[in-house]
This record gives sequence, C-alpha cells and structure tokens, in this order.
Amino acid sequence: MKITAIHSHVLQTDMPEELGYSQQYYAKRTAHLVEVQTDEGITGWGECFGPGNVALANKGIVERVIAPMVLGSDPLDRDVLWHRVYNLLRDHGQKGMPLQALSGVDIALWDIAGKVAGLPLHKLIGGAHRTQVQAYGYGMMLKRESVADHVARFADEAAAIRDMGFVATKMKVGLGARDDVKLCEAVRRGVGPDFDFMVDANHCYTTPDAFYVGRALEELGAYWFEEPVAPEDLDGYRELRAGLKVNISGGEAEFNRWGWRAILENRGLDIAQPEVCALGGISEYLRVLALCHAHHTPVINHVWGSAIAVAVNLQLLAAMPPLPGGLFPREPWLEFDTTLNIFRDEMLLEPLNIQQQVADNGGFVTVPTGAGIGVEPDRDFIARYEIE
Repeated sequence: MKITAIHSHVLQTDMPEELGYSQQYYAKRTAHLVEVQTDEGITGWGECFGPGNVALANKGIVERVIAPMVLGSDPLDRDVLWHRVYNLLRDHGQKGMPLQALSGVDIALWDIAGKVAGLPLHKLIGGAHRTQVQAYGYGMMLKRESVADHVARFADEAAAIRDMGFVATKMKVGLGARDDVKLCEAVRRGVGPDFDFMVDANHCYTTPDAFYVGRALEELGAYWFEEPVAPEDLDGYRELRAGLKVNISGGEAEFNRWGWRAILENRGLDIAQPEVCALGGISEYLRVLALCHAHHTPVINHVWGSAIAVAVNLQLLAAMPPLPGGLFPREPWLEFDTTLNIFRDEMLLEPLNIQQQVADNGGFVTVPTGAGIGVEPDRDFIARYEIE
C-alpha cells in the first residue's frame, strides 16, 4: 500500500453571533480536515488544530511541505513517517503550526491503519478501559456587553448546561480579575453548590491576578483553573500549584514529548490537557500520555474542532488507563463545546449526536466502534463549506 495523495480541506462558515474568549472575538467558525488517500482505495481522515487564517497557513504546510515528504510511502509506517517529517522540519519549528499540520496527517494515518485492520482506534492502542465517556459542557463565552449582562447571562447559561445532562460545565473569563470573580460567582449560583464547574482563562493573567482569581475559586469550590498564565511561564504554573488548593490545569498550547517533558518535570499541573490535533497527532499523544502517567498527572484531553476531533478523542479516552486506578477512580471526561458548531453536528454521514446522547444517557457518550476513528465525513458537506 502506498500514499497517493494528501488533501487539506479548510471549512468555514459564519456563526449566528460573535463570541469571544480572553484573547479575541470571532464571528466565523473554521475546521481543518486532512484526507490521506492510498492506492488500495482506503482513505484516512484527520484534523489540524487552528482557526481562520492559521488553518489556511497550515493547509500550505500539509500540502506543500509535508505531503512531498511522505507521498509514495506505506501509510502503515506511521511512526517512521512521523519522525521523518519532524526531523526534516526541526530546523523550522519544533512547536506550533508545523506540529499542528503534522497532527492532521498522523491522525489520518492511524485512521487508515484501523480500516486496514478492521478495528476501531482504541483496539489498535490496546483496548477500551471504558465503552462510554462522560461529557462536560463548556459555554459562557465573552461578548461585547457589560459586566452586569455577563453576570446575568453566565448564571443562566451554566444552569442550562447542567440541565442538558452534562456532568460538569466550564466557563470563560477575561474581563479582568475583579470582574472575572463576579462571573465565577454567577456560575456557582447558576449550577448550585454540588455541581462541578471549571474556569478557563486562556492565559490572560499575570501571576498575582491569577492568585487573586484562584483564591476566589477555592472558596467557590471550582474543580480546575485552566491556563491561568502564559504557557511559557512555567515558574508561574509551579507557584500557582504550590499556593492554591484549586486544581491547576493546562497544556493545550504545548507540543510534542519534549515540550511536555518540561511541563511535567516542572510539577506545575494538577491536570494535563493535551490537544491531539496540535501536539503531533495520535503517535505523539500516546507518548505524551505515557509521560503524564509517569509523572502521576491525570489527563483530561483538550477537545476543539469538528466531528473528526471529537471522534478521535472518544477513541483516545476509551483507551486511556485510569490514574491511579482503584475501585472508584475519577474517570476522564470528554470536553464538549455547547455553542453551535455545524462542523461537529452536521458533517458526518452518521452523526455522533453528542448532545442527545448526553441527555438520554445521564451524561454519557458511547465510543464509536467502527474501523479507524469510527466516523466518515460527508463529502458533499465538505464541498459546501470548503474555502481556498
């Protein structure tokens, strides 16, 4: 079997309303799919992390830089191909967009391997520790509105996500430390005293401001405080973890085993959040997962993107060993964006119907059992939303 073509599909659509987080507002939704074709008619699908113009730039890396390095090769030699590409790109970026681009190709190669074997991805990895995964719903995005309007809306949205059947919820912050505490208080009021909620800062704080918000989160009983400071600020992470009782989480902006080694050896995370569509694909994710477990750091994957990304993460969460184990371990969760996303909900020939599963099954989502990543996109849908 040989790789005959690699196509990069960037999909984009207008969102019904502008949404934001601590770094920017956005009014368009993007998904970046990678399609790897073979001479035996087996096609694999992957996804690259990165919105908007980042996706368009990554399309160039996939098709004009990585594709020539692997065309004609056996797609089952995925680890050989991973290291070939990484070594040839090392002088041009060990992190960031080259790794995002490689991620999509690598995921597609794993999809091909599963289809060749006739097995779902979790079987190739080593089996399923669980056949269903609980999902948490995130929402409470920033808008161009007053603090008072944010506070009222966040309380209502948090309650709505709880009532959808999700097992926990996650909110955004980024208005400034003092106003953000008001948002966190609103979410706690919205969900009640016994429901887990998490706070995602998208690295908007200085360390002192992160301590200010973090101490409020201790009092509110938040489960984790995500990306409180810049991902480069390893000292800040370590200081926050040592000085706060709330769990410190992060890692979505870290890449490959070498970057993750530095984070984990620094002991700055209570919960690791690797992003498989960014850090180097499934091949590298599995190495990062092993590193996390070697450092006794639980993993709850970061999930962002289309139905391809969701399906891949369901496979990985099925195959993730419990840490530390026992009769009643805290199981990993699937992250689910509750805002409208047609690239997740309408793109597949057989939709995953995550929200319906959550509502019907007490917050649980079933892991796909089809070969490879277990889903197939609708090519007509792709053609409708693809941009150049």
